[in-house]
Amino acid sequence: MNEYMVTARKWRPMRFEDVVGQAHVTTTLRNAVRTGRLAHSYLFSGPRGVGKTTTARLLAKVVNCLHPSDANPDNECDNCREITEGRSFDVLEIDGASNRGVEEIRNLREAVRYAPSKGQYRVYIIDEVHMLTKEAFNALLKTLEEPPAHVLFIFATTEIHKVPPTILSRCQRFDFRRIGIEEIVANLKSIAAAEKLQIDDDALLLVAKRGDGSLRDAQSTFDQVVSLCGHTVTYAEILRALHIVGQEIYFRVTDLVTSRDTRGALALVEELFQQGYDVREFLAGLLEHFRNIMIARETGSTGLIEASDLYKKRYADAAREFSIADLLRYQRFIGSTEAAVRWSSQPRFKLEADLVQLVSMQKAPDVGEILARLDELKKKSADGPVDQRVHPAMVTRAGPAKAAEPPSPEDPAFPPAAPQKCISEEEVNSRWEEYLGEVRRTRISLGSLLESTRCIGVRGTVVRVGCVNDFQVSSISRNREILTGIFHAVFHAHVRLEPVLDENRQAAPASEAEASARAATGEHPVVTALRRELGAEPL
Repeated sequence: MNEYMVTARKWRPMRFEDVVGQAHVTTTLRNAVRTGRLAHSYLFSGPRGVGKTTTARLLAKVVNCLHPSDANPDNECDNCREITEGRSFDVLEIDGASNRGVEEIRNLREAVRYAPSKGQYRVYIIDEVHMLTKEAFNALLKTLEEPPAHVLFIFATTEIHKVPPTILSRCQRFDFRRIGIEEIVANLKSIAAAEKLQIDDDALLLVAKRGDGSLRDAQSTFDQVVSLCGHTVTYAEILRALHIVGQEIYFRVTDLVTSRDTRGALALVEELFQQGYDVREFLAGLLEHFRNIMIARETGSTGLIEASDLYKKRYADAAREFSIADLLRYQRFIGSTEAAVRWSSQPRFKLEADLVQLVSMQKAPDVGEILARLDELKKKSADGPVDQRVHPAMVTRAGPAKAAEPPSPEDPAFPPAAPQKCISEEEVNSRWEEYLGEVRRTRISLGSLLESTRCIGVRGTVVRVGCVNDFQVSSISRNREILTGIFHAVFHAHVRLEPVLDENRQAAPASEAEASARAATGEHPVVTALRRELGAEPL
């Protein structure tokens, strides 16, 4: 019975051109071998599983190979076979995490004096070199700067920022990149063909994405699904084997959003927990899902989307259903939910509340329509007097249009084409955090200042805003037009915001948010003290 060998070892590259996704490194090294311009020390940095140690072994083999061909080892001579099998006295692989002390490095300094036994070079490969102690690095410096002619150092690390500059300056540095999805898929497909395995392209894409840029991780996942599924592997079996949330669930979310089906949202959360899916993995996938829709809408292409052709077409279709403003809002909201769930003691309750809120979100106003209206008003103002009452939604990122108080429905000058929407206190309270989020996005200092406010009542078209101190009251009064415009953008309702002191909560001292807000407006500390102590207001 033959001994089983994992894919990452069995199919480890034996020639430089077999290294996946690192042509910028392998081409340079082969040219150095051809021209005899080898450095005495190299530093390979990059994420895990992208070929750093493999490339180091190939370089060690080619410089000691008895019959190299086109700057590649022949893998047949005694030296190559000994290095491949890990029994060469001329190539030593050292784990930096286990041999990180100064004594180990001093022993290495003594060993480098001896000439190689068979090959031309004694090669020292130190993996995870950043784990060496400061004293060990200092002990290595002199040897690294002026090593014997027969010594070649190759360092590998996943955390280049932890390597001292004195070491970096003595090495030729090569940065290995994350491997692309298509390159990983091509590698796995060639392995599957050689192993006589039947695996469809959608399944390979799923395995490749699971690797997250690491070929070794993708190959380990490949071994796992083959062990479970046998010689025939399908997309559905991989979903079950790896317990991955399928794309169909994410498209169900977009259907819920377009239909505003809150009951379906709660049923979906129930299904997720019944199936035992990880909440954070679901949210990460949902964030990518809306990102894909955004890419399809903005570029008019699906080339940047990592999905099968079937799902790429569905993303192109879904892009027609959403505006870019809505897609950006969804992504920001899901990102904040993902961060909150990480620290929540009840992730299910948080997911239910936020998914219901996501599904019930109002569509964002058409910015193009607002800008067109502003242009129309500018043209009218250039021709003569114009009604100064501007729709509350006419607010841009640069600030509000010059306008008087928004008209009420009883005002005969109110445009008859824009009927007033009634709004309830319950609706305002349920979406107050969303409203404050939009305020923060437009005016971050103002949004931070109003974090502790709340809606304490709605009377007709007047929304009473409960404040904990006088500064919040005066800030809302000064910025009423901006806040009213943002309120309309979120709730699609014309209201007047009335700030009042909240009698049910004690007045709070000035917070850091208030301090930063006052600093942003350039308010003098004396003025701040007069406001706080005497209730002063500017004339």
